Parts: sequence; C-alpha cells; structure tokens
Amino acid sequence: MMMHRIVRMTTLIVTVGGLVIAAQTQPAPRPVTSQDLLDGQKDPSRWLTFSGDYNGQRHSPLKQLTPQNVAGLVPQWMFQTDVPGLPGRGIETTPIVADGVLYVTGNNNQAWALDARTGDQLWHYRRAMPPIASLSYCCGPVNRGFGILGDRLYMGTLNVHLVALDRKTGTVIWDVAVEDAENGYAITMAPLVVKDKVIVGVAGGDRASRGFLDA
Repeated sequence: MMMHRIVRMTTLIVTVGGLVIAAQTQPAPRPVTSQDLLDGQKDPSRWLTFSGDYNGQRHSPLKQLTPQNVAGLVPQWMFQTDVPGLPGRGIETTPIVADGVLYVTGNNNQAWALDARTGDQLWHYRRAMPPIASLSYCCGPVNRGFGILGDRLYMGTLNVHLVALDRKTGTVIWDVAVEDAENGYAITMAPLVVKDKVIVGVAGGDRASRGFLDA
C-alpha cells in the first residue's frame, strides 16, 4: 500500500481534486503545534506527517475525488527538479502540505517549498554531498520527506545528518550529525515529530551496520 503512494519520477505533478487543491483556501502560514500533529486529519487541508497522522493509515477524508470523477483529472502544473536519480529511483517522498505550500524532499539532499496553487518555487535547499565513496546508502540517493513542528522543517541526509530548516525561507537553523557515514549509515526516512522530539532512524541494513533510533 505504501508503495502505491510513492512518486517514482523526478517531476512532481499535481492534479485537480486532491489534497493540494483543498490547501489553496487556507490562511497565511501558522505554526504547526504538537496538538495539530496529534489531531492528524481533523484538518484535511493539511498533511503534516509522512503518513498523514500517527495511525499511519495514509488516508485523507477529503471527498473531492470519487469513483465517478477520478477519470476527469488533468494536470494543473508540473515542477521539474532537474535532480538526477538512479533508473527507477526518482522522487520517493510524500510532501508535507501546510497552508497552501508543499514541502518536498528529493534526491541528493535537496528540498523545495512550492506554491500548491501554481507550482512556483518559493525556496530551494541543497546540502553539499560528501564524496560518493564515503556514502553507503542502498537503492538510490532518495529521501522520503520532512517532519514539521512550529515554523521548522526537519530532514535527514544521506551523510547521516539531521537538519532543521526555517519553513518560510529554507535557511538552516541547525545541523547535527546522527552518525558517521564512514560507518555505513545513511538517512532516507522522513523524521517523525512527537511532542518536542524529532525521531529519526537510519538506513544501513544492506551493509554490516546496526540499526538504531535517535531522538
């Protein structure tokens, strides 16, 4: 079921009738609270975690799409990242949607904020990649998404760092090492925010490394 939600392209395409369109009518950005995350899909115009809520069902209660009208979906805009991936390993993220903005992570430690109505880029973040020889990720340089709390976005990187970005500008607030990439670790998962903790796990099971969680 999860794999059905993954976008396997280096282009993000938005169609009429889904979550993004509902987000257009939201007011100016407001800080995301722990209660917002706990409420999950009580406000269906927002998608604040990788799975939509802590239940992990990845279900939106929005009603615009039905079996009767789904065949009428047409593209409204297209955003080209221009970031290469391995064959068959394009964008694998679930965007965060908050107050009319899509927050999207992509390959090679990059991320974007996009206007949900127009697809216009609001900002672009790129963390410098270390030499490829020092990385030990499997199956492509992908990233599954952001965590969000307040006015900050949280993103793991291929060289095992966790970064906090300003939601409005994409500037780095802090950048901490979770492990050492030389030890065979990487981060491709979307962090999970619980109360005032940012929880992140590591990739590395394809190598001789021991998995762990950090908060």
